[in-house]
Amino acid sequence: MATLSSPEIQSALDLKTKPPGSLGKLETLAAQLAAQQNTLTPSVDRQRICIFAASHGIAHEGVSAYPAAVTAQMVLNFLSGGAAINVLTRAQGIDLRVIDCGVDDSASPLPTEHPGLRRAAIRPAGTFSFLKGPAMSENEALAAMAIGASEVTYARQDGIQLLGIGEMGIGNTTSASALAALFSKTPSIEWVGRGTGIDDQTLAHKQRVISQALALHAECELPVERLAALGGFEIAAMTGAILEAYTQRLPLMIDGFICSVAFMVAQTLEPRVLENCFFSHCSAESGHLRLLKFLGVEPILDLGLRLGEASGAALAMPILRAAAKILSEMATFSSAGVTAKTSS
Repeated sequence: MATLSSPEIQSALDLKTKPPGSLGKLETLAAQLAAQQNTLTPSVDRQRICIFAASHGIAHEGVSAYPAAVTAQMVLNFLSGGAAINVLTRAQGIDLRVIDCGVDDSASPLPTEHPGLRRAAIRPAGTFSFLKGPAMSENEALAAMAIGASEVTYARQDGIQLLGIGEMGIGNTTSASALAALFSKTPSIEWVGRGTGIDDQTLAHKQRVISQALALHAECELPVERLAALGGFEIAAMTGAILEAYTQRLPLMIDGFICSVAFMVAQTLEPRVLENCFFSHCSAESGHLRLLKFLGVEPILDLGLRLGEASGAALAMPILRAAAKILSEMATFSSAGVTAKTSS
């Protein structure tokens, strides 16, 4: 099959019964999806969200408003259907999966088997504190990336047409901020936000922790080495999912700040991953807008969200579905018998 050109896709949009460009960003999304799927009748009707969850050793350094134990507690909340992401996915008919990449559930045990949970822990206690050394080994980072990649394969096997990714891990905004600073080679203070809602004193402490960690790991140069030094198992898993989704040409919806940092890591390994990705929203986490501008991408929504757990992805995925249907189902001037705009 010949590859569709941008003018062909734009022409198809302009022939629809509307003034050219009148559907704004929906037309941009439709065009990107048509190019990604190489068809003028794109479809993303079958949708799934994967939440990658893991515990962080850095959470024990006092950088969050919540204790580390909340990671496992929130996974249990996902499994019982009581979290925001459960409400949002139910409302939109989106399939939901939770992947345990290394959740410390010693205080709140997770079920051995659950239809919505995949137990794939790299290390059951989570990562180490990257103030004391690398958060994980490079082999562990690669193993976590493989977990994310396999979720893309499972989605393809299940006929999923659009995959959204999100995360859960107390302390992961600290990890993501450190990674953003390291990969962008910019001052860490530009990336440090309040995460789950920390006060001024904790924010200052979080900034010091990240500065110390960056100094400790300053000699890390290769992308996987950097990811292992400062990342989390869930961030590595999302990195793997982004790379594999590009390989398998599965459209991917990126959630908030932590997911966007995973994209940043993936893009250093494969620059073309942007062709395959959509960015759900600009979150209220202070570093996210800066990161989106750094990446040169435009989010679909801006609702002041800062929850994580793929909440923004769940809200944006139906918009992408609507954009696909504009191109695949909307009548043309010719088919509807409507007089087109005359040239001037």
